[in-house]
Amino acid sequence: MNKLLLTIIGCSLLLLTTSCDKLLESKSESVITEADYFQSENDFEPYVTGIYMFIRGSARTGPQNITGIANNITYGTERSEELVSALNARFSQAWTQNITPTTGAFDYATWYKAIGNCNLLLSKIENFKFTNEATKKRVVAEACCLRAYFYFSLIRIIGDAPLMLESISSENVPQLPRSPAKEVMTQIIADLDQAISQFPDKTITSKYRFSYPAAQALKADAKLWSAKVLEGGSADFNDAITALAEVEKAGLTLRNDFGQITTTRANSEVLLSAYFNRDESFANYGLNALPYQTGITGASNIDSIPFCVTTTNGQGAYQISPKSKALFASGDKRIPYTWITERQGTTLKISWITKLPGNKYFDDRVSDNDVIVYRLAEIYLMEAEAYAGISNTTKAIEYLNKTRNRAGIGDYTGGTDKLSVEKEILNERGREFFFENKRWFDLVRFHKGGTIDVYTYVPNLVGKTTPLFWPLAANVLANNGQLRQTDGY
Repeated sequence: MNKLLLTIIGCSLLLLTTSCDKLLESKSESVITEADYFQSENDFEPYVTGIYMFIRGSARTGPQNITGIANNITYGTERSEELVSALNARFSQAWTQNITPTTGAFDYATWYKAIGNCNLLLSKIENFKFTNEATKKRVVAEACCLRAYFYFSLIRIIGDAPLMLESISSENVPQLPRSPAKEVMTQIIADLDQAISQFPDKTITSKYRFSYPAAQALKADAKLWSAKVLEGGSADFNDAITALAEVEKAGLTLRNDFGQITTTRANSEVLLSAYFNRDESFANYGLNALPYQTGITGASNIDSIPFCVTTTNGQGAYQISPKSKALFASGDKRIPYTWITERQGTTLKISWITKLPGNKYFDDRVSDNDVIVYRLAEIYLMEAEAYAGISNTTKAIEYLNKTRNRAGIGDYTGGTDKLSVEKEILNERGREFFFENKRWFDLVRFHKGGTIDVYTYVPNLVGKTTPLFWPLAANVLANNGQLRQTDGY
């Protein structure tokens, strides 16, 4: 992406959002977009590109602040065991597990804005004649993938969710009840199957946009959730295995230089990521973990700590938890690229997170590494999880060992029963994807699958009965009489 492209995107979304102000004030769960925008086949390409902003977050050239779904650490990480406070605590109620309908509840406006954009595009493109049919198919495929991604995000956060598929072009916005998560999952898979059939080729044309292999990865991810959380069982595990086998054909490779995986853009291990650049977007969630200079003054290893000069760019809020550190064995090559412990003389202090260290510029360090959605290591560990799910632990261990050996910790030598292997897969995911905004969803999935009891695994959940899904915010319920609150609130 470059500035010209982002300017086009910004203009496209500006057309979208400025025409929606009145409808947004009506607080519907959908976005109403400019019905007359699509006059040429050339309008569709920048429009679908613009929807990716909802994954990443706002561009400086964009029309408004959009909370990026992949860049939102509240839902993917904070409720897990990964983080504890550092210098400047910024945790929400999610971390404390004290979530109520009035504190820390979920407002899904951003998610349904994104879905509304997908719906409009799919409606407008259906009967539109393209000079190049392959271009049309690719745009349709990407829009279907995006809608599937947004709905998958929703059901992982709130469970049952309103299922809105029609394009809205007036102020008569339907007030929809929550559909069961299984019905939403059916639509997610239908969208992904349509996308898979529509992509003109099976290559990775861009690591910042959905492709045939990325669609297969998302399908596998959804199938693992369906297998465990929605009790789909073996059929879903097998579907995940089939999808992941397709991803393996994409030509990705595991990098041996682990430190470069999250810091080198669009590298050979990355399948799909959200683009960040200090001149074209706001910082990613990593800024919460970067220490600021005045907070580590006097550290004897300060030159090895990725600190920022200002508290604007590094907020010193998070450090790796003792529980997450304990997952790593001595000699694990991932450790230096996961955390570094500050030393004040002989005293060990804060264990600063070194994953997503940002880039150092002439004026300061900025947290602008891409946020990875899928990479090859996750494909292997999803395959391990799926094979374990159907009790093929031999095959599961084969895939588990791919990331273990890359990290220098050798083959797994523990128990080969299903439960032992699944626990090790969860532990390996904790090591491999620490601070990659996946851990809470992993814990929910393995809890529902019977591998762990999340209420004893996560320290802040011990002794609590907080439901695993979020409550809907009071304003969301007030504006739609068809909704019911999430179970348990």
